[in-house]
Amino acid sequence: MKNYFLAALALVAFVFSAHAQQGVDETSFGKGLLNYTAKDNSFSVKFAPRFQVRQYSSWDANGSGYDKAEHGFLVRRARLKFDGFAYSKNLKYKIELGLSNNDLSGSNPYTKNAPNQILDAVIMWTFAKNWELWAGQTKLPGNVERVVSSANLQLIDRSLLNSRFNIDRDLGIQLRHKSKWSDNFITREKFALSQGEGRNVTSGNEGGLQYTARFEVLPFGEFAKKGDYSNSDLAREQSPKLMLTYTYNHNNNAVKTRSGLGSYMQLSDGSLYQTDINTTFVDAMFKYSGISVMAEYAKRVSDNPIAVNPDGSATGTVVWDGSAVNAQIGYLFKNNVELVGRYTSVDYAEVTSKADEKQYTIGISKYIVGHKLKVQSDLVKTFVGGENDNIQFRSGFELHF
Repeated sequence: MKNYFLAALALVAFVFSAHAQQGVDETSFGKGLLNYTAKDNSFSVKFAPRFQVRQYSSWDANGSGYDKAEHGFLVRRARLKFDGFAYSKNLKYKIELGLSNNDLSGSNPYTKNAPNQILDAVIMWTFAKNWELWAGQTKLPGNVERVVSSANLQLIDRSLLNSRFNIDRDLGIQLRHKSKWSDNFITREKFALSQGEGRNVTSGNEGGLQYTARFEVLPFGEFAKKGDYSNSDLAREQSPKLMLTYTYNHNNNAVKTRSGLGSYMQLSDGSLYQTDINTTFVDAMFKYSGISVMAEYAKRVSDNPIAVNPDGSATGTVVWDGSAVNAQIGYLFKNNVELVGRYTSVDYAEVTSKADEKQYTIGISKYIVGHKLKVQSDLVKTFVGGENDNIQFRSGFELHF
């Protein structure tokens, strides 16, 4: 961790030193703490740290009511982000480091038991008009809620659908293309070939490779300010905008309980259990005049979900097969206060022995400088197996340079 801090400080010191000799681009709050372009236009770097602090109060159901509340505070995310171009404006890059405990969790022998500081380390090459080739570690083109940055959410955090079924980040390559069929009708195609075990793996590939394909249709043209991958209609779309998508992910010989996420399926002889896992997403994003709607469907199916040892005995580990739906709608008032409601339902396959979950969330946000400086709170009621499980009140803020 110390080395990452020192590296970040060294980079900032370098840019300030260069500023004294060659100048720095003008910037303002929300557009990066530092936004530097070389005098000969050979590279640029934007440094944009951000963090989120949360407060939560939680009441667990006890059959006749609710237990005494538990309260806590949390640094949910604290990140350092660098992006820009190198050598040519057609070759862009992004590096994002996570510093909070939540960002760093998940170490295991396959990551050399090291904290998971690196979120993104990817280059993006525009090699022809409307064609991009990505290489490195970054988010796969999965469900829209996951690809929306955690900085641009309209509720305190993402839904149960996302936490149970998303395909997250991985190491590999991606090919992306955009087709413009008319003034307004646009399609985008995204393909990824990746390792299949998530981020920061140093000893792989333990199973097979992972294949992802995503197809997006925008029948009314592109959203303002990339609003198709940002919650809330902060741009107040002047005409209706819609994105409809379909994603299919195949993880060949997957070795984790949630495809590229979850725990490794260890066997008694020290090897890993392997099974093909297929995940499907159908998403929609709609925005118009302060109204924003996001809807998702997810489904995961594995060939053989129950992990068994070489002698045929069950290990007790099971792939998290099942399906989920998530829908949320928000309205942004002219004073930049937004009201949001969300409904999420998770239905696990019977083989998992997990109880189904339902969750209702209502929230309110005040956007001071868009998503870059905002205050949020929400109230969440969760049912597990049809029974009251928990009520939670959450609040917090985002500060993003």
